Amino acid sequence: MARGSSTNSTRTIAVALHGIEPATFERCAVIRDWLCDHGIDRVTLLVIPARDLHPVGERAPEMVEWLRERRGYGDSIAQHGFQHVPGRRGSTRVHGQRAGEFVGLDSAETRAAVSAGWRVLKLAGIEPEGFVAPAYAYTAALRETLSQRFRWWASLTRVHRISAPAPVSATSAREPLVPAWSLAARGPFSRLLSPTLVRAGAMLPTSNLRIDLHPADLRHPRHMMALEWVLQRTEARVPITYAELAGVEPSLLSRPQPLATNKAGGSDLTPLAPA
Repeated sequence: MARGSSTNSTRTIAVALHGIEPATFERCAVIRDWLCDHGIDRVTLLVIPARDLHPVGERAPEMVEWLRERRGYGDSIAQHGFQHVPGRRGSTRVHGQRAGEFVGLDSAETRAAVSAGWRVLKLAGIEPEGFVAPAYAYTAALRETLSQRFRWWASLTRVHRISAPAPVSATSAREPLVPAWSLAARGPFSRLLSPTLVRAGAMLPTSNLRIDLHPADLRHPRHMMALEWVLQRTEARVPITYAELAGVEPSLLSRPQPLATNKAGGSDLTPLAPA
């Protein structure tokens, strides 16, 4: 049975690794190796094109090479904003976090930021298939822009397929409801509860399960223990990417190769002490 096919007998798990940039590369590589050790051979990698306005291709060629290698093994690459910084205007909070990068930008500014990020990744040889907004904060201008560059985009509750040349709909519910479960939280009380919530979400009787990981999770032993618990109890699920979850053919991916240990990190997962 093909990966990503949606049937009652197929249960899947789609893991996304957020916030990949030069400063987090080492931690992301360690987490990715750890996922390989747990049988997760498909992951969606969310790459920040220019965190400090320096293109990733110039700032971290070793990270770019790693991303190309991971795509060769079957991972999917998505653009994660442009700089991944909060919007300049307004103080709106989204999902309990500071407003996302595109909140407060007009249509022209949104198009410029999205296009600049896409060009940075394409020039580096890692053209993205999809898009995930920082903090899952989407505006009307951002949704309209996505259909010009990408094949899918992910909100907090769904992964949406883009059918060009039709514009991205703000209210489309054709895609199944697949909420993302994450350990990312603001404040000590939220961090205390998040492992329990992720465990509970993983046990729901749903066909598709989405798990969001962040580089900061590696600093919290309770987070990693919760993830270990989830992966051990979801071994029967088939790992897929967000592209496959959206029903998009992975034309940008080469034929997957056997799992391999990445050069940037070992397979042992040891939580890092806070900086």
